[in-house]
Amino acid sequence: MPFKQPDIDTSPKVSDEIRKTTCYMCACRCGINVHMKDGKVAYIEGNRDHPVNQGVLCAKGSAGIMQVNAPSRLRKPLKRVGPRGSGEYQEISWEEAMSTAVGWLTELHETAPHKLAFFTGRDQSQSFTSFWAQHFGTPNYAAHGGFCSVNMAAGGIYTMGGAFWEFGQPDWDHTKLFMLFGVAEDHDSNPIKMGIGKIKARGAKVIGVNPVRNGYNAVADEWVGITPGTDGLFILALVHELMKAGKIDLDYLAQFTNAPVLIDKDTGLFLRDDDGKPLVVDRVTGKLTPFDQKDVQPSLSATHEGHRTVMALMAEKYLDPKYAPEAVAEATGVSAKKIKTIAAELARVAFDEAIELDREWTDFRGNTHSKMTGRPVSMHAMRGISAHSNGFQTCRALHVLQILLGTVETPGGFRFKPPYPKPVEAHPTPHGDRRPGKALEGPHLGFPRGPEDLLLDSDGNPQRIDKAFSWENPMSAHGLMHMVISNAYAQDPYPIDTLFMYMANMSWNSSMNTSGVIEMLTARNDSGGYRIPRIIYSDAYSSEMVAYADLILPDTTYLERHDCISLLDRPICEADGAADAIRWPVIEPDRDVRGFQSVLIELGARIGLPAFMKEDGSPKWKDYADYIVNHERKPGIGPLSGWRGEDGDKTGRGAVNPDQMDAYVANGGFHIHHVPSEAAYYKPWNTAYQDWAVDLGLYDSPQPYLFQLYSEPMRKFQRAAEGHGDRVPPEHLRDRLKEVMDPLPIWYEPFEEQAVDTKEYPIHALTQRPMAMYHSWGTQNAWLRQLHGKNPLYVPQKLWDEHGFKEGDWARVTSTHGSITVPVALQAALNENTVWTWNAIGKRKGAWALSEDAPEAREGFLLNHLIHELLPPKGDGLRWANSDPITGQAAWFDLRVKIERVDAPAEAQPAMKPLKSPVEQGPDTLEWKVGK
Repeated sequence: MPFKQPDIDTSPKVSDEIRKTTCYMCACRCGINVHMKDGKVAYIEGNRDHPVNQGVLCAKGSAGIMQVNAPSRLRKPLKRVGPRGSGEYQEISWEEAMSTAVGWLTELHETAPHKLAFFTGRDQSQSFTSFWAQHFGTPNYAAHGGFCSVNMAAGGIYTMGGAFWEFGQPDWDHTKLFMLFGVAEDHDSNPIKMGIGKIKARGAKVIGVNPVRNGYNAVADEWVGITPGTDGLFILALVHELMKAGKIDLDYLAQFTNAPVLIDKDTGLFLRDDDGKPLVVDRVTGKLTPFDQKDVQPSLSATHEGHRTVMALMAEKYLDPKYAPEAVAEATGVSAKKIKTIAAELARVAFDEAIELDREWTDFRGNTHSKMTGRPVSMHAMRGISAHSNGFQTCRALHVLQILLGTVETPGGFRFKPPYPKPVEAHPTPHGDRRPGKALEGPHLGFPRGPEDLLLDSDGNPQRIDKAFSWENPMSAHGLMHMVISNAYAQDPYPIDTLFMYMANMSWNSSMNTSGVIEMLTARNDSGGYRIPRIIYSDAYSSEMVAYADLILPDTTYLERHDCISLLDRPICEADGAADAIRWPVIEPDRDVRGFQSVLIELGARIGLPAFMKEDGSPKWKDYADYIVNHERKPGIGPLSGWRGEDGDKTGRGAVNPDQMDAYVANGGFHIHHVPSEAAYYKPWNTAYQDWAVDLGLYDSPQPYLFQLYSEPMRKFQRAAEGHGDRVPPEHLRDRLKEVMDPLPIWYEPFEEQAVDTKEYPIHALTQRPMAMYHSWGTQNAWLRQLHGKNPLYVPQKLWDEHGFKEGDWARVTSTHGSITVPVALQAALNENTVWTWNAIGKRKGAWALSEDAPEAREGFLLNHLIHELLPPKGDGLRWANSDPITGQAAWFDLRVKIERVDAPAEAQPAMKPLKSPVEQGPDTLEWKVGK
């Protein structure tokens, strides 16, 4: 009987329809194609037309389908009916939830708006949430950056008008040497993977500087296993070597930086003319000249009546033998030979392999150049160098290294993404006036130019609950989210009434001192009331923080709502184009939930905030989608730049287009406006780019500027600490500010190392986020849990042998603050005095709809238990934040510990009491069928 081939459909229909939107599984914000079948999500792939990922999609992005089907999704508004932490809630209607919130918030708005602390997590809509808080009138608003990477953002903006990642990118098409500093895999993962692949295919070299060799560092051609907290010292040793060898770009420094600017010998401030312009000496005429005068040839070495140039001060500082490779080798864990070799490699590629592009361009002085010269060395850095108490100066040092080589905004180097570059002067200063019933006069967050911009009351006390923009953290551009609960508990500088948080898991992985924060959230006054009287929280999932709130406003998942990735906020631009994007509801929620931004719209109207009301008293916007299209931050400028104007034919500037959202959806959820070829490089000084940026609405007028190797705002704060001016810091802070506010980058030992006995606690301890997860969102994801269901403490060979560890062993890890008992694993490619683990894998029992015996709850753990938001007491009775003293950046990575081998417990310690979940536990097997 002949064989009959079975009928097999070898090309089953994947979907009925493709809906294109923007991923939310990390902060890359890649374009995705969501395949729909019978009205449900069947499959997610990358959008090949999208400027960010060009079709590439990682494990997180593909697993987004599991986020919208997660059992941990909240289903209805909740009000607490038992004690905080009990998990005892009652489901309520949205009307009751909104009426409750309006009742609490209206009273505060009208009487004491500063008693509302409104802080949001990694929500990617900060332009809107800050707008809401500004018009509520509270000074107490900030988002995620203060405990993530404010040192990186502020260090870059104060030095060169932009920073890494969202602000710029390597010139992947031309770079020949790429250095990464402190970069884990969770940030910008697809673009970096694509870029590294591109340059390695071309034969370019990659150097990774990180205590841990994994991810990007694992594919680097050379790995520098640096000692945590010493990156700044290593960088300044490279600067020392380059300056000693004369391998710096003198023409670039003279033309585009403040290296030739004269410093007043009496004040340390810039020497200026009557119009306030910094002065240089023209090396042709020998005369004092404004820096921006046409045909000026600034001298880097001139003096004038005892006043010296920034370059002279830099040479004096960095040629000091204390920065020699031999002097820093022991502290950094990097041999003098390796430091010298890397410095020589940087110099060789920058100068011997320089490239030229035949593109004519005109600079801001009116001089025309026939070519664009490039030094093909590029760099990228992230949280690893930022999350230290010396991180701001380290980030500045790295930018100085780039600038000395002439590798910023030149072919082959680091390139800014619109709307950057911007000088500090283009940014707002912070606002914090506390006026009942009134909006703030400007945005909360900003960039102080000097002591006059601090947010202090008439007695010199901080205006903000987190003490941002005070003498304790003068340049805290992102606020101090990690200090909000601690300060509110301590009622320092004052008590608050309501803590309102969005997507900020502050009772678990997003806080230092996790156990202590839980105690603060549940602490009561002598009268029996809670020390923080009211907590409102919004999240899409049953996270650990849900159990400690009084009112829960359930959010949608990212495929069920509108979002705006705006040029006013954190856009998706590339160096060659200004781009923004939307999310839109590709599916409708199957639960009684609402997008948080739309909830804020309704709250603003019901409270009666004028900015949210029409003249007739009716709500100005019906929801967030309405706001995105119809809001104008200033005439002709709104959240989205594409398809503006009544006919949708304008870009950047233009009247409101009621069909704008439809245009974005039809284009795949994004818009991009390309930078002209002649404007692609030298953006801070290129008249073609400046004019393009003005036309697009990024600037109101051209704003060329010099890179700030020497920071005058920092010198102003330093002078105040020396006793000059009307505003001076309290006595106990003066010595610290005089040291750390050096206007030229310096290195100092991290504060925890100064405060603890490093012989008793000899080991550095770090966390990093894995590429497959982002914050805590991924651990409840059925696909991603298979990649990281638990996390060991990785131990280097030296410590492994010293303690006699073997596979399957456990260790007790102890800091000055606490102790944990956790499983260990060997990693050879690790700094010999450092241990580390993945962040946010460990979960508290009862959260995220996981079973109590889930591996995340039994063998997963948090290093956060060992880290305190305060430094060890100094005996002076003061509370010293465990933060960078300049920006307030949380110093997560300063942690020092000791370890010992112990018998394996039944589960990782500390093992906290299970939470009672407001959602049902997920099934053992999560499965569903889409379509027939």
